Amino acid sequence: MIQRTFLVVALAFFAFSCDTLSNLITSVYAEPTEAEIGSGLKEALEIGIGKGSDALSQIDGYFKSPYKILLPEEARKITNKLKNVPGFSDLENVILEKINRGAEDAAKQAKPIFVDAIRAMTFSDALSILTGGSQDAATQFLQRGTNEQLYTAFNPTINASLDKFDARKIWSDAVKVYNKIPLVEKANPDLGDYVTREALKGLFAMVAKEEQNIRTNVSARTSELLRKVFAKQDKK
Repeated sequence: MIQRTFLVVALAFFAFSCDTLSNLITSVYAEPTEAEIGSGLKEALEIGIGKGSDALSQIDGYFKSPYKILLPEEARKITNKLKNVPGFSDLENVILEKINRGAEDAAKQAKPIFVDAIRAMTFSDALSILTGGSQDAATQFLQRGTNEQLYTAFNPTINASLDKFDARKIWSDAVKVYNKIPLVEKANPDLGDYVTREALKGLFAMVAKEEQNIRTNVSARTSELLRKVFAKQDKK
């Protein structure tokens, strides 16, 4: 009697375990819904934004990285012309460090701005982003839809950060001196616009890098949702 009871219990447990395992397999391999695809892509972007802004906001995050903000050609013409002017002999190195320090400082404020933009996105075309073939399709979508809005939100932060390091004043003073040189093409003293666009470009590049990592590296998919959504991409 005891053996029969044990056998019944064992068979019931086995049936339950098989059913549970079957449900787990179905859950993992089931086609993700459009809502899950949208949520998964947003999660991937939030991971990229978090890692990107955290990395770039560190000391030397911009200044000693592949995303270092360089002076535009127009600016290098100015710094070269002013090398022999008292007070401006090391202008290029001073400006380079200060604009990158300003961008690093501003990057601390970037995460909530970008995360709000991601959460406000609609993903009616999420499936095409997921399976369209481009390794940075979600980042491109985010950039197209939010770049100018983010610029508007980010530019005052950049300007405040540049002012914190006196970068805009140094640049403005240099441009005023340069523009007094006879026959030179007048230069634009608005350093904030240039640095803002370059800082955003670097941040989007970091997001794209993380998106590509999630698309190609299964171990980077740190949640069940990411694994489920990007498994669909793997099948295409």
